[in-house]
Amino acid sequence: MSRKPGHVPSYRLHKPSGQARIIIDGEHIYLGPFGSPESHEKYARLLAERVASENGGRARGNGKPRSTIPPGVAADLLVSQLVLRYDDFAKGYYVNDSVPGKECVEIKLAMRPLLRLYGTEKAQNFGPLALKAVRQSMVDSGLSRGVVNHRVNKIKRLFKWAVSEELLPSSVYEGLRTVAGLLYGRTTANETEPIKPIEKRWVDVVLPYVSPPVTAMIQVHWLGGMRACEVVLMRPCDIDMTGDIWIYEPHHHKNRWRNHRRLIPLGPKAQAILRPFLDRPATGYMFSPRESEAARNAERRRNRKTPVTPSQARRKPKKRPRREKRDRYDTHSYHRAITYGIEKANKYRPEQSPEVPHWCPLQIRHSRATEVRKEHGLEAAQVALGHKNANITEVYAERNLDLAIQIAKESG
Repeated sequence: MSRKPGHVPSYRLHKPSGQARIIIDGEHIYLGPFGSPESHEKYARLLAERVASENGGRARGNGKPRSTIPPGVAADLLVSQLVLRYDDFAKGYYVNDSVPGKECVEIKLAMRPLLRLYGTEKAQNFGPLALKAVRQSMVDSGLSRGVVNHRVNKIKRLFKWAVSEELLPSSVYEGLRTVAGLLYGRTTANETEPIKPIEKRWVDVVLPYVSPPVTAMIQVHWLGGMRACEVVLMRPCDIDMTGDIWIYEPHHHKNRWRNHRRLIPLGPKAQAILRPFLDRPATGYMFSPRESEAARNAERRRNRKTPVTPSQARRKPKKRPRREKRDRYDTHSYHRAITYGIEKANKYRPEQSPEVPHWCPLQIRHSRATEVRKEHGLEAAQVALGHKNANITEVYAERNLDLAIQIAKESG
């Protein structure tokens, strides 16, 4: 009897053998000892492959190699072993100041569904249909289309690296290259709205509700049109103050590995904001969470209604706090500080005032780019953002609609 469309085969116990099994299209497939992690992994993989096959083409693998393995290639290399080797390579390649960078975190996130479904399978047997099964599991987990495509590309890069190291035959990577990315409107994956600029008034209204270092970061971030990762890394030694216009060159930035220099001019307004934060070691970070914590504690003391008790006065800071404040912000803590300020601004806003919309640091760069483009043109926005190509600037700088409206009024 044929099953209904969408039927999910169950994980069953085969009592005579004590093994787990699954029945697909009348075929009994044994998964290993019932209840073992290996059997559950194989069960999840077979279900994912079944979904992929329903979306076009039978995805069940037969365990046979797809091509002859040349001499020197690790024919028995498992996917999990390959991922471990690639992780060691990534930690030495994607580094920022001798510390593994954000790319290493992104790689780990991309490898999780791959390891869950195919960790115990031979790497040489991993093909396009298996990759589609992994991709479908990402879609089913609720990830957006852009994130799914991004992580699938990292899996492809894993196998490309393996081919370059002569761990796998080139046919494995060539097969994976045939898997195209998910297209808009042709997938069930979630779609996210593009990031839009934020109005300056919504930025200004948050400033009174964040600490002085965060206030300075937001203001300099806007005036400099820089990336969030560049504003949190500011140090006095990175700023050339010899001229009327200061030049900030981050010691690390997005395109440093391409040997590109990033020079950010800082005008009189930005200079006035930064001067109170220059009284520290030249190599010290200008914006510190410790200073923010000290400012919050001082505000609490000023707003205290009752006197401090003797026991509270004698209380000393913990020698080993569970979460010690760092010497600088990162992009995540910077984002959290802004979110905290928005929540506080909404809490204390007047009843008739509109609610402050949520915005993130990336929108500051978008807004500044749009502002510069409107006043000075696309080329000026390109220079301000530090882009080599104006096409990239188009992503950040929204087109000026006012000109189109004026043309419509005159000739439309």
